[in-house]
Amino acid sequence: MPPTDNVPQLVDHLFRHTAGQMVATLTRILGAHQLQLAEDMVQEVLITALRQWPIRGVPDNPRAWLLRAARNRALDVLRREQRFADRAHLLRDELPPDRAEDLLNDDQLTMLLLCCHPALTRESQIALTLKTVGGLDVAEIASALLVPTPTIAQRLVRAKRTLRALPAPFALDDQTTLAPRRSVLLMTIYLIFNEGYSSQRAQPVRYELIDEALRLGELVAAHPATAAPETHALLALLWLSAARAATRVDDTGGLLLLEEQDRNQWDRVAIGRGMWHLVRAATGAQISVYHLQAGIAACHATAASIEETDWRAILAYYDQLLHLEPSPVVALNRAVAIAQLHGPDAGLAALAPLRGNPRLAQYPLLLATSGVLHARRGDRTQAIADLQAAAAQTSAPALLHLIVRRLAAIVGA
Repeated sequence: MPPTDNVPQLVDHLFRHTAGQMVATLTRILGAHQLQLAEDMVQEVLITALRQWPIRGVPDNPRAWLLRAARNRALDVLRREQRFADRAHLLRDELPPDRAEDLLNDDQLTMLLLCCHPALTRESQIALTLKTVGGLDVAEIASALLVPTPTIAQRLVRAKRTLRALPAPFALDDQTTLAPRRSVLLMTIYLIFNEGYSSQRAQPVRYELIDEALRLGELVAAHPATAAPETHALLALLWLSAARAATRVDDTGGLLLLEEQDRNQWDRVAIGRGMWHLVRAATGAQISVYHLQAGIAACHATAASIEETDWRAILAYYDQLLHLEPSPVVALNRAVAIAQLHGPDAGLAALAPLRGNPRLAQYPLLLATSGVLHARRGDRTQAIADLQAAAAQTSAPALLHLIVRRLAAIVGA
């Protein structure tokens, strides 16, 4: 029996890695209209685990224990509501312990596709997948999508209301119907990864979210209905980025910029996996945003130093990316590449149109980037002003640590 002295950490780990899978299995059996019931049952058993395991001990197979406990809770609810009696026998018969792991994986792919149902708006599809499968809370989803928290809460309510009207149970659809769902599916996996890679919480790198995004991506790539060059391109991007994750934070918890990272510590196995997917992404005729981002990540992953990085190729990728996805965040990253290639004045000129963009009004990296570029050109006064303004907008401790460190270097120079 596993030790009981780290039950809170274990339950938190299981919440991140198993809750979405359990919700998927229960929802498959109960029907999409019972998504809320499935979520409630999973939350209840996680709370039960926190209370019982320190006293009774941690089960030998915690994941299977949680799935069976959630099944039993749902069965009790259905027994009290006779109108769902036809579903109760499914809960009894379809969750044999020896198949628990297989069911979790199979059902989660189906759950991913349910959350991307065409009856939902694209915005609701993304929010629901991040919440139900990715395990992100409402505030994290709002931060990832750069929209207000109440907006996300409303989207989730509307999405669940729409799903309640769908027939049950649900299953994988045909290839034609899956094509538009795959696009949203890949976007949500990307956002889950990004929340782990650049978290706004006290822990700047959340490895459980990185691992979950990689696991979900590999699950999608392995299924014939959802495998595609675009899927491999996303996985190339994720693996190549994950290779650098452990070097993004210093010993004090502050962020390290690309030029400050120890490239000898980059995960060569992850880089190899990313390049493997990148080769398979090249089999299609279309170029997606993930192809371009993966190309940028490959330039970084294969460069021996910041000076030897192929910034010309990176800028070309960003030019194409901005054409496909005219996002202010992409434009900001493009300005950084311009500064690396042509100097800080050129970078600041590329930043100038973004200063009034409402989507970046509360985005501290815009001001922080401007401050760093002004420092590079010798304008200490403007650099300090920009970095101080960025610090005032920053709630993420690791990013604040980085900005303060930059400020101290400029002031002390």
